[in-house]
Amino acid sequence: MSKDAGQRNGWGGFAGLSLLSMAGLTLAIGLAVSIGEIVIPLRTIAEAIANRMFGTSFAIKPIHEGIIWDYRLSRALVSASSGAALAMTGAMLQALLRNPLAEPYVLGISAGASTGAVAIMILGIGSGVLTLSTGAFFGAVAAFGLVSLLAAGAGGGADRILLAGVAGSQLFNALTSYIVTTSANAEQARGIMFWLLGSLSGVRWTDVLLVTPIAGGGFVICMLHARVLDAFAFGTDSAAALGVPVRRVRLTLLGLTAVMTAAVVSIVGSIGFVGLVIPHAARFLVGPAHERLLPATALIGAIFMVLADIVSRTIIPQQVLPIGVVTALFGAPVFALILYKARRPV
Repeated sequence: MSKDAGQRNGWGGFAGLSLLSMAGLTLAIGLAVSIGEIVIPLRTIAEAIANRMFGTSFAIKPIHEGIIWDYRLSRALVSASSGAALAMTGAMLQALLRNPLAEPYVLGISAGASTGAVAIMILGIGSGVLTLSTGAFFGAVAAFGLVSLLAAGAGGGADRILLAGVAGSQLFNALTSYIVTTSANAEQARGIMFWLLGSLSGVRWTDVLLVTPIAGGGFVICMLHARVLDAFAFGTDSAAALGVPVRRVRLTLLGLTAVMTAAVVSIVGSIGFVGLVIPHAARFLVGPAHERLLPATALIGAIFMVLADIVSRTIIPQQVLPIGVVTALFGAPVFALILYKARRPV
């Protein structure tokens, strides 16, 4: 078989996997809208969407229409967009830092975004001027700036960045806890702590209009840099030798990581392990080339978050678990496995 024929077969398999993944995402969103204390048939969901988007006139119970449009569909779309965004940031960081353990949660970006959002919510810093998402963005940038300074002072290198990220994460988590315990009343503290573990309970269509365009725009920017990310796999020196403007590209993509992480954290709180686990699963399925890896990562991340949300709502009757608990229960063992495989030979 010729090389061109092999490439065509490879892209054909990738196209088939992409269609299968899109179908899986559509089904997952349909199940997320269907499953709950009141079960809604998938046909009813399709009819409700057709009525709203195409002006059809299917007969639907008002309670079902209210549940679909006012609660479950917006929640499913936000969870899908958040999962895709977090997974893509993990894939970018792993390529930029050449470290399989890199992700926003481990590097402290999520913790910094949480601190920024909590400072807006409880302390009222910039109230009326800064939005929750803006506060989360500044917190994410501050966290990564601190981590970068710590890593540079320790001699640089991917391992140093990872260790600095752990330290930065602990620092910003401590700041968040200090703000909550000293400035929030009991009701605020309960709500904030539940939100920090990851909560989709208060999601509305305004949140969809924020996180979905950011995830979509982030995906476009990632794909425009797919070949550049491939070059980073050989190291910054090799990337520079290939004509890549290393500093500008790294600044652009790290800034994109901060924006995407801040948008997700400001809406659903700090959710770990999605950016760590999903890129490795996608890499196993489609290989390391970022032209394939990034779309696969986004789709699998979206499906994973939607399914995690379903589990968080149904695993305990009449109680909703924070979605971060579900992702951590799945992600922590996988993190340990990755850490074991990434160990250096003695």
